[in-house]
This record gives sequence, structure tokens and C-alpha cells, in this order.
Amino acid sequence: MESLAFLFIVFISIVGFFMFMYFVPVGLWITAVFAGVKVTIGELIGMRIRKVPPGVIVNSLITATKAGLQVTTRELETHYLAGGNVPNVIRALISAEKANINLTFKQATAINLAGRDVFEAVQISVNPKVITTAKVAAVAADGIQLITIARVTVRANIAQLVGGAGEDTILARVGEGIVTSIGSAKSHKEVLASPDKISKLVLSRGLDAGTAFEILSIDIADVDVGANIGAKLQTDQAAADLKVAEARAEERRAMAVALEQEMIAKAQEARANVIQAEAEIPKAIATAFVNGNLGVMDYYKMQNIQADTDMRSTISGSGKSGGSPNTAPK
Repeated sequence: MESLAFLFIVFISIVGFFMFMYFVPVGLWITAVFAGVKVTIGELIGMRIRKVPPGVIVNSLITATKAGLQVTTRELETHYLAGGNVPNVIRALISAEKANINLTFKQATAINLAGRDVFEAVQISVNPKVITTAKVAAVAADGIQLITIARVTVRANIAQLVGGAGEDTILARVGEGIVTSIGSAKSHKEVLASPDKISKLVLSRGLDAGTAFEILSIDIADVDVGANIGAKLQTDQAAADLKVAEARAEERRAMAVALEQEMIAKAQEARANVIQAEAEIPKAIATAFVNGNLGVMDYYKMQNIQADTDMRSTISGSGKSGGSPNTAPK
């Protein structure tokens, strides 16, 4: 029984010792003291209670102190609790200090909380970065397309990192400037002969205004000749004009066909009227016989004349004349 109580006491003692070492990081406090950093045990315990890792804060504070930076544990804790990357901020401040870049702790934390990598920004400010644009297609005044690739050398603008536009804006503005520059050229040969005119014109437009970068130079890496857009547009216009002309010709042909059919119909109508009129002739002859205006001998003379006319028409090949009927009235 006594052995079990002893083992229980030993277990409780071990658990209590580790809990004490967790809440009271004596080893970290000793490291800070020997590094010349003033951190109390109470501050370390408070970090544990506030769920702030003391190791991150103390190590960052030691690094900053050794580099000659003036920061406090409260400032580092505040930045950590705000969701910032404390070691990244300290590295950025040290790099800026060594490069003689004016960067305060407040600026660094603001840049970091804005979602930008402040350490990378300082590195870009020290060592400029080269951004390569995608292929930019533009058309000169003579209708020839040019495909251009440019390399933009930028340096981070620390003062504009918070709220400034990023790389996408730089690339979009450079592409717009290239299109404008090539479009204002009278001939594509001018651009091929002096591609540096493009970079000078684009660089003079102040494309880095309102961005997080400062453009140092714009270099045209490649210029390729593309399609003859002017000729293609003229060909398309000619094809469109041809279709319009064909449509108008088809309209005129349809109108001519309709007019022809209308004339045929009128001719058929006139022929029908003639036939109808010829049908009245026998009636008129019969009426003349009844009224005594036409005699038998006169009728036979008329028949002989008609027969002679039909014979001559047959011989000449013109066909039957189609005069008065051959039958006498009853």
C-alpha cells in the first residue's frame, strides 16, 4: 500500500514538474537573460496563458536585439495575436537596416498584415526583380501584326506596399503601352529597326503610379512579325461586298423572271381575248344571213379567199392564218 502511494506521489510530481516547465519556461528565460534581453518570468507565463508561443517571441526579440533593433515583447505579441508572422517581420527589418532602407516596425507589420511578404519586398527593393510579359500582339499602321515580349525590371516601393497594385497591374499597363506604341508607328519596319522606341515611350508614361513597385527599365526581348491583318481585313471586306453584289444580282434576276412571267401571262390573256373575239365571227355571219346583209355568193367568195390565204401560208411555212370559220351557217 505504501509503495502504491509512493508511485502515485512520484507520478504527480513528474506531471507537476512538466506542467511547471510548460507554463514557466525557465530554460527560455535563462537564454534571454544571457542574450541580454529583459524578459521576466511573469511575461513568459502571461504568453502561455494568452496562447502566444514564448519561443517565437523571445527568439525574435533576441535576434532583433542583437541586430540593434528597438522592439518590445508587447509589440511582438500584439503582431502575433493579429495574425502576423513575427520572424518574417524581424528578418525584413534587419535586411532593411543593413541595406539602409527606411523601414519602421509599424510599416513592416502593416505590410505583413496586408498579406504581402515583407521580407521578400525588402529583398526586391535591394535586388530588383525582372518580370516577363506574355506575348503582346499589336498592329502597326500598315496593317502588319507584331508579337512582342518585354522584360520589366522593378524594385519594390516600400511606401506603396500597403494599398499599392501588384505585378498584374504592371504587366497590364506595360502591355497596353506596347500596343499603343506599335499602333502609332507608321510601318512595322520602324518598330523592327528601333525596338527601343517602344520601351522609351512606355517608360515615359509613368506606368508605376499607384503600384507597389518602381519600374527601373523596360526591355524588348523579342519582336516577331505576325499576320497581315490589313490584308485580311481587306479580303474579308471584299468577300462581304461580293456577297452583297451577288444578293443584289439575284434580286434583279428574280425581278426579271417575275416580269417575264407577268408578260407571258398578259400574252396568254390577250390570246384568249383574240380567240374569244374570233368565236363571235360565225354568230356575226349568221346574223348577216338572217338580216339579208350577206348573200350566198358573197359567203363563197369569202371562203375561196380564205382557202387561198391558208394555202399560201402553208406553202410559205407560216402556218394556218386562222381566219373566219369554214362552215356555213345553218
